[in-house]
Amino acid sequence: MTLADKILKLKAEKSALILAHNYQRPEIQDIADYVGDSIELSRRAMEEKDAKIIVFSAVDFMAESAAILNPKKKVLLPVLGARCPMAQMLTVEEIKRSKSQHPRTPVVLYVNTLAAAKAECDICCTSANAVEVVSSVDADTVLFGPDRNLAEYVQRKTGKTVIPIPEWGFCPTHLLFQPEDVLILKARHPEAAVMVHPECTFEMKKVGDFVGSTSQMCRYAKECKAKTFIVGTEEGVLHRLRKDNPAKKFFLAYTGALCPNMKLNTLERIYVSLKEEKNVVTVPEPIAKQARKALQKMFELN
Repeated sequence: MTLADKILKLKAEKSALILAHNYQRPEIQDIADYVGDSIELSRRAMEEKDAKIIVFSAVDFMAESAAILNPKKKVLLPVLGARCPMAQMLTVEEIKRSKSQHPRTPVVLYVNTLAAAKAECDICCTSANAVEVVSSVDADTVLFGPDRNLAEYVQRKTGKTVIPIPEWGFCPTHLLFQPEDVLILKARHPEAAVMVHPECTFEMKKVGDFVGSTSQMCRYAKECKAKTFIVGTEEGVLHRLRKDNPAKKFFLAYTGALCPNMKLNTLERIYVSLKEEKNVVTVPEPIAKQARKALQKMFELN
């Protein structure tokens, strides 16, 4: 019996659900019940009423969101070291300081934040709906964290004043993408459509034919008539893109764009976590209650 088979057997025995982010290793995506972006997966967990255990193969803030939204289910993070660097950049103290400097200014936080930060905001957003969420806020100015590049993108799209908190929050992986790399690839593949994640720089987004989240990229690739694509996001999404579109070609805009934190999850670690039911993600109820409100506001808007 292969390790993948052992995991699937355990999953059935324990009424578990395996969720994998689009950036996970191919072999993990292949055994997952669902593959998608962070909030897409948390919503799936809410819909699966019979699941008693959720194995969330991703990074810390995603598993926290699943735990917040599914308080009666046991949420496991295969490896506790899988932390999102950008989420760590925004502290509760930073949010409170910004609030004191900009009183009565609504706070919109990207889901790529820790639970304690979410508990301090008015509403959450994803990279897919950030523009829609900020547009819905009844204010001309908002505080937005932690990704500066997404904040800049939202400001351009909404015309509102979007104040980034912290001032220079960023995703280390998406900062690796540079427009020069895209231009070189376009010279080789002039027919290619360029898909770029909004966490990339303004200069990088300028060379994109499409700007969107990982799940939006997956939909765009299916619907677009182009047969070749240049992809500006973490390399893990290529597995899903190629699997869903076998007749199309996908090239990573920068071949070194790998998130080491996402890749800490392995089949071996998933097996141990599920077998021993270890690395349970818990969020203190006072924090979970406030963070849940911010997440549910976002869902209600959608």
